[in-house]
Amino acid sequence: MSGEQGKRAESRAGNRSDGPDELYGRLKAYEGRVAAVAAVGKDRVNEAMIRHWCEAMGDTNPAYEGPDAVAPPTMLQAWTMGGLSGHTGRSEAFDELLGLLDDAGYTSVVATDCEQEYLRPLRPGDEITFDAVIESVSERKTTRLGTGHFVTTRMDVRAGGDPAGTHRFRILKYAPARRTPKGRRPRPVVNRDNAGFWEGVGRHRLLIQRCTGCRALRFPWLPGCNACGCPEWDTVEASGEGTVYSYVVMHHPPFPAFDPPYAVGLIELAEGVRIVSNVVGVPHDQVRIGMPVRLEFQRCDEELELPVFRAGVVDGAVAGDGSARGAVTAGGAS
Repeated sequence: MSGEQGKRAESRAGNRSDGPDELYGRLKAYEGRVAAVAAVGKDRVNEAMIRHWCEAMGDTNPAYEGPDAVAPPTMLQAWTMGGLSGHTGRSEAFDELLGLLDDAGYTSVVATDCEQEYLRPLRPGDEITFDAVIESVSERKTTRLGTGHFVTTRMDVRAGGDPAGTHRFRILKYAPARRTPKGRRPRPVVNRDNAGFWEGVGRHRLLIQRCTGCRALRFPWLPGCNACGCPEWDTVEASGEGTVYSYVVMHHPPFPAFDPPYAVGLIELAEGVRIVSNVVGVPHDQVRIGMPVRLEFQRCDEELELPVFRAGVVDGAVAGDGSARGAVTAGGAS
C-alpha cells in the first residue's frame, strides 16, 4: 500500500468513530476540490443523438433538425457522460468523499435535482470538454428517505474551447430510515369521468371505453374521444390477456403501504390499449418486455381491490426469458 493510500485508509478508519461535527468537518474539506479537469466528451455533438433525444422526449421543435440544427439545451449533460466504461482522468476526490459517507453509514444514494445554465447553443460537430468541482456538502439533514448529506458538484462545459454552460448536480447520501409498519394503499381518485371503470373493478371486470362515433377503444377513461371528439361512448370488457410492453422496478422512495423492490408494468392488452399496473407472480428481476400476463384482481385491504397482472409461466420457466418451451399457463409462482 502506498503512503497516500495508507493515509486515506487511516482517515476513513478514523471516520467510523467521528461524531457528527467531526465528520462534517472532514466532508467540508472536500468543498472546492477538483473532480475532473479538461475531460473530453466521448462523442462530438451529433445529429443521431439529437434525434434520439427528441424522439424520446417527444420534442418536435424544428430548431433541432435540418442543416442549421442546434442541440436541445437540456442535452448539456448528455455530451459529458462517460457511459458504462466511464471517463479517464477523473480525480479521486469525489470517490474519497463518497467513501467517507459510506463508512459513516450513509450508504444509500439518490439524485435529487440539477440546475443548468446555457451560455451558447451546441451544434453538430462541437467538441465538448469540461471541468468538474465538488461545490458544496450540506450539514446533516433529515428527510423522509433518511438522514444524510446533500453533495453538489458543478460542471463547467465548453464547446470548441468556449464556455457553453454550467451543470450543477445534487445527490443525497443517506442512511435509510427504518421502515414503519405497513399502511394502507393510497385510495384512487374516483370522479364522474372514471367512476364506471372503478365500478367494473368492483365486479371483477376490466372495462375499456369505446367511442360510439368512430368505435375507437381508449384507456385511461376520458370524457370524450381523443380520436374524433365524440362525447358518446359505451364499454367493452377486456379479455384479461396481455403482454408487458415496458416496465420499471421501483426501489425508492420507501412508502409504508408498499414493499420495494417491485415491478410496475405498462401492459398492452389484447384489445390494443395499455394500462399501468403491478406485475406479480415472478420476482421483480425476472420481468421482461414481451412477457405474457393475465389479469387478476388483488385484495389490498377490506375496502380496496385493484387489477394486477400475473406473469405466465411455460413448463415452470418464466415466459419471455429465452429458455421457455411449451404452452403458457395462467398460473405462476407467487
